[in-house]
Amino acid sequence: MAIVQLVRHGKAAAGFGSHPDPDLDDLGRSQAQAVASMLNAQHQYHPRLLTSPLARAAETAQALAELWQAPVEIERRVAEIPSPTTDLEARAAWLSQAMAGNWSDLDATVQQWRQALADFLLSCDSDCIIFSHYVAINAAVGAAMDDDRMRIFSPDNCSVTTLDNSGGELHVVELGRVAETHIN
Repeated sequence: MAIVQLVRHGKAAAGFGSHPDPDLDDLGRSQAQAVASMLNAQHQYHPRLLTSPLARAAETAQALAELWQAPVEIERRVAEIPSPTTDLEARAAWLSQAMAGNWSDLDATVQQWRQALADFLLSCDSDCIIFSHYVAINAAVGAAMDDDRMRIFSPDNCSVTTLDNSGGELHVVELGRVAETHIN
């Protein structure tokens, strides 16, 4: 069994529909420092650190990595949901429509991404902290709850959602702090 903490990245400098891979803005950097301090106080030992390869997640992870003087592993399976287009405006429209529905409504590529994410979380054999994204966290929680909805809850920037993978299944221990976040 492993405890898996999923941290949503800090506030990005640009939205899903306006930049392919934005960094954090000033508020996001402040949020990253705050969650690093909170996680540092919570852990007497240092679990494995992993991050999505996207800049906003990696930058959020870096605050804790620097505090612990620990490496951060890149894990592509916890990155953003794959989009059917690279056109930023069309990508944002697609995501907005998709988020109102169910995973089973989407094409096989996206369903395979969700399954690969869940399989990865199940394969974690030691406690870890993973810096990821709104949709990926919802995908993980949905898999743990056997819930087909794309949006289970609205994790705030730098909120921490805790799962465990005991018995070969994902279980929700605690959902992260919620906020009304506009996915753009």
